[in-house]
Amino acid sequence: MNAPVTPMAGALALAADIRARRRSAVSVVTGAIADIEIRDTRFNSVTRILGAAAVAQAEEVDRAIAAGRDPGPLAGVPFGVKDLFDVRGEVTTAGSIVLRDNPPATQDATVVGRLRAAGAVPLATLNMDEFAYGFSTENAHSGTTRNPHDPDRLAGGSSGGSAASVAAGLLPFTLGSDTNGSIRVPSSLCGVWGLKPTYGQMPLQGVYPFVASLDVVGPMASTVEDLEAVYGVMAGAPLAALPAVGDVRVARLGGWFASNISAELASGLDAVMAHLGHGPTIELPEVARARASAFLISAAEGGNLHLPRLRRRAMQYDPATRGRLMAGAMLPAATFVQAHRFRRWFRDHVHAALAQADVLIAPTTVGVAPRIDQPSIIVDGKTVSARANLGIFTQPISLTGLPVLAAPLAVAGLPLGIQLIGAPGGEARLFAVARELQRAGLARCTPLAAGYATKDSPC
Repeated sequence: MNAPVTPMAGALALAADIRARRRSAVSVVTGAIADIEIRDTRFNSVTRILGAAAVAQAEEVDRAIAAGRDPGPLAGVPFGVKDLFDVRGEVTTAGSIVLRDNPPATQDATVVGRLRAAGAVPLATLNMDEFAYGFSTENAHSGTTRNPHDPDRLAGGSSGGSAASVAAGLLPFTLGSDTNGSIRVPSSLCGVWGLKPTYGQMPLQGVYPFVASLDVVGPMASTVEDLEAVYGVMAGAPLAALPAVGDVRVARLGGWFASNISAELASGLDAVMAHLGHGPTIELPEVARARASAFLISAAEGGNLHLPRLRRRAMQYDPATRGRLMAGAMLPAATFVQAHRFRRWFRDHVHAALAQADVLIAPTTVGVAPRIDQPSIIVDGKTVSARANLGIFTQPISLTGLPVLAAPLAVAGLPLGIQLIGAPGGEARLFAVARELQRAGLARCTPLAAGYATKDSPC
């Protein structure tokens, strides 16, 4: 058992300390690098440390503060990016050796550039499922990311490195992408806060694509306040004042979203709904078909994107990724078109549900993180692959393009999480509900497992 450690403080607290010169940006960045080098050997969340460049930017922040200039709201705060975001001077691999010989990026992805302009310091690239195609961050090239709460369990994916590095206290916030649940699933399994913004709201310039009609990027953090601050910088403008939580109508999703979940998760959902006022339970129609449509759209678009390279270099792909991409590339056009037609039909029905409530509440996964040596979950009494099925509650919602805030429940033991689902552009209502759940002690970033947590943990 490792000795207890003090995880990284939250982003806003760090920035305040650095601006007040209680700490230097350089000391924070070099401390984070040292911590990652020592502790991430257990979790495998980081693929590259951007050491020299990060220290150089931290020095610029310290010089700005010494000269009386405002370095930005995230002054000197280190962060990590899933390895499909361009960071200037680095090769963007998207978790694959297939891209490792590409030239380095000449500029940051737009959202990374916005964070850098706000004073934040890109410190590391983070592990992921190859080309973001999976829910487990089991990568044939860079290894499996382990869950900080129990390193014998999966961290979830495909943004597993992003979630694990926050849960371990290595970084105060990180960036991920979400196509079918790739922010929400690892946020739930690692016990951190995550946000999938409204589809089309975040610029995707400099982000390696997976499924253009579903891809979204967003932040992960240890507190709601940090999540909101980082989201505002990424979006280009902070949220206006949040509505009073009492003015936000909530409802629980039943049917598909009430099946297969653990008793502890059901109890947590009951407590959340009781606190928020016992809103109605709504059943969405044809959720299984919505999930199937998300699968088909992902397979077809992903396969089409990679087909030219697969024809030349198929054997360099992770075998689990290669097979699914090749199968997707062979789907008939009629299947793809029908999936999109159903998508419009399903989206209309979800919007009708949002006429009854401002925020829909649902589980994120069926239960806690699966073991790495038993990477499976139980669905309808059958044992199925975790890599393909951890997103049974996130994929149908992805089809709609709605914003979703992943909230970690305050539970003893391994983490569990819920989805707060809003109308397009309804992020402010999601944050209002999330802040109330955090205030009431019903949701929080889960403390690390014994041997890693301290009373100073940001979670």
